[in-house]
Amino acid sequence: MRLFSLKLIAIITLLVLGSNTFAEDANTWALDGETALSAAKKLEPNTRRAKNVILFLGDGMGISTITASRIFDGQQKNTDGERNKLSFEALPYLALSKTYSANQQTSDSAPTMSAIVTGVKTNDGLLSVNQSVERSEPSNAVIQTNKVTTVLELAEARGMSTGVVTTARATHATPAATYAHTSNRDWEADSQIPAGSDVKDIAPQLIDNFGKGAMGDGLEVVLGGGRSYFLPNTVTDPEYPTTKGKRKDGRDLTLEFQSKFGGQYVWNKTQFDAINPASTKKILGLFEPSHMQYDYDRPADTAGEPSLAEMTDKAIDILSKNKNGYFLMVEGGRIDHASHAGNAYRTLSETVAFSDAVKKALEKVDMNDTLIIVTADHSHTLTIAGYPKRGNPILGKVISPGKITLDKAADGRPYTTISFANGVGYYQNQAGDAVLTQTPRAGRIEDMSAVNTEDPNFHQEVTVPLSSETHGGEDVAIFAGGPNAYLFHGVQEQSYIYYVMKDALGFDKNGDVCKKPSEKH
Repeated sequence: MRLFSLKLIAIITLLVLGSNTFAEDANTWALDGETALSAAKKLEPNTRRAKNVILFLGDGMGISTITASRIFDGQQKNTDGERNKLSFEALPYLALSKTYSANQQTSDSAPTMSAIVTGVKTNDGLLSVNQSVERSEPSNAVIQTNKVTTVLELAEARGMSTGVVTTARATHATPAATYAHTSNRDWEADSQIPAGSDVKDIAPQLIDNFGKGAMGDGLEVVLGGGRSYFLPNTVTDPEYPTTKGKRKDGRDLTLEFQSKFGGQYVWNKTQFDAINPASTKKILGLFEPSHMQYDYDRPADTAGEPSLAEMTDKAIDILSKNKNGYFLMVEGGRIDHASHAGNAYRTLSETVAFSDAVKKALEKVDMNDTLIIVTADHSHTLTIAGYPKRGNPILGKVISPGKITLDKAADGRPYTTISFANGVGYYQNQAGDAVLTQTPRAGRIEDMSAVNTEDPNFHQEVTVPLSSETHGGEDVAIFAGGPNAYLFHGVQEQSYIYYVMKDALGFDKNGDVCKKPSEKH
């Protein structure tokens, strides 16, 4: 009865106040609290075995990035940004993940993703090998002795379908950690392997580690960038006439994927759209020589590129044909790159595009048999500061409540809500566009009074001058729903995520299936 009364009061309040942006009073918050409490009491842990697992990884998506992106998304839609929610924020279970690696307080993507998909923390630059391996270890024998099995490899061995979707290169640290084992994340093509090393580069491991005597029958879906790392250096890129492949060994891995696995290869939007999931066994889609375009820049791409949501949509359709289930990893890889560049607009718009991909998955899957996890490998140094009034543009300059003029710092100049702790810093060229410089410029370089800080090409001010903004070392969030999602609680080691996924799929300590989909844990 009380909940009904609160709802009635809230409706009357809205009618009286009209369509003001923030038609709230004490009853609004009371209604919010009662509604959230009622929903929480109805939560029932799903203890069934998962048929499918989808791991969403927002690369560099720290909590401050999520908050800023939530507000940005709402403001882009002309709604209340502060009360807005990104798609994955509706998932019922939440925990914090400790992102340090075996030898770093603030980690890079290689050991963090390795921890997530293998359950073993390792050192900087290493992919799915344990911490006893030195970075750039030249011996393949050492790699093979110390490699650790990934959840994708377990799924392959058990006859499940598997997929990797990313906006970065398919050979970049995050996707590579799911299928490759190496002592240096930068060894993506054989041309990058130093003389005297017999360690296999990352790209061919996508082919060689699976099928015909190896583990499983190969990934069903690989979508992302990184074409150059799959093509010989004698082959010209189909989209950029002045670009050639990076492989010195003469292998064309796009052809090998087709011949070995019976898959299809696409490199542009038209070809991607033409793929029929019902008749497609396997697909390799590589849409750029390096990373895919930022979502904001995609419309200007010559050959066209699918969005992360479109790739996720098609991946699920292809993978879900397997009665044994599937494992899918989806990475919003360029959230990280935009932050490294100190460009908050693209950081936030990439996070929104990532949220759209999660939304698409939530619309398509049955949460009774599919575990969805949304997390990050690490954070960045993006900060939300000052005392801007409610509804102030998140990318704008600070205006305090009750004021109509810009707040001023101690130097008499306005300042932005968002900044980065370090990086290249702000620079304005003669044309008035904000661009990156070769020389790091920290501090209060420019009077921002007449600068449009909401421009997509604006680069925020920084405190410490560095050639590139760094990662942040604080905990990141884990959002989850579906079977085993209730096991995400409290503050956990990042490697814990692997054990929840493995248990959800019914694998025992050796990777064998110990539970059927119909059975409870």
